[in-house]
Amino acid sequence: MSTGSLLVDQATVQRGGRQLFAPVSFELHAGQALHLQGENGSGKTSLLRALCGLSPLAQGVVRWCGEPLPAARQAFGKEVFYLGHALGLKDELSALENLQTACALAGQPLNTDAAVSALQAQGLSKRKHLPLRVLSQGQKRRVALARLQVSAARLWLLDEPWVALDQAAQSALTDMLRSHVAQGGLLLFTSHQSQDLGDAVSVLRLQA
Repeated sequence: MSTGSLLVDQATVQRGGRQLFAPVSFELHAGQALHLQGENGSGKTSLLRALCGLSPLAQGVVRWCGEPLPAARQAFGKEVFYLGHALGLKDELSALENLQTACALAGQPLNTDAAVSALQAQGLSKRKHLPLRVLSQGQKRRVALARLQVSAARLWLLDEPWVALDQAAQSALTDMLRSHVAQGGLLLFTSHQSQDLGDAVSVLRLQA
């Protein structure tokens, strides 16, 4: 995995005209992870959404590999994977169809064998042809994690990724994230759960 860097300088967001947190600055480089912490409602999700372009920053500068956003937004969009509370999946499609459709929309077509293998790794081999609407919340989340597993994006922005997963799935996700960082990936995540991702993780706590 090639090198990459995310620089955030004096960034903050607003909701209803109110600044959610004091401006934050940080740098994230290849092989590093950052655990974004804060009280409920402190703006963690809002910051992640702003960084991936789903909502605006109130102030601040963001640079990807030295290039400022939004000028580099198109290139950045191919390098970032965002997983939020809304999984972006279609209830009428099967787990397999959701995975292949999401990959195709991201410009990364996935053949059936590779898609089946990713779902199998998430414990969904017997449910790959079922429509998503009949799956549990945890199983739906594992479909989204299968998409993460096959992603070529260098930067992963994950909002509470361990939520709704059983212990085995949590451990598997932790291993996946550690592998991503060890291979030179970048990881920015929120979580209220304690997970051991190794020494590459630093912490940033949002302050009002």
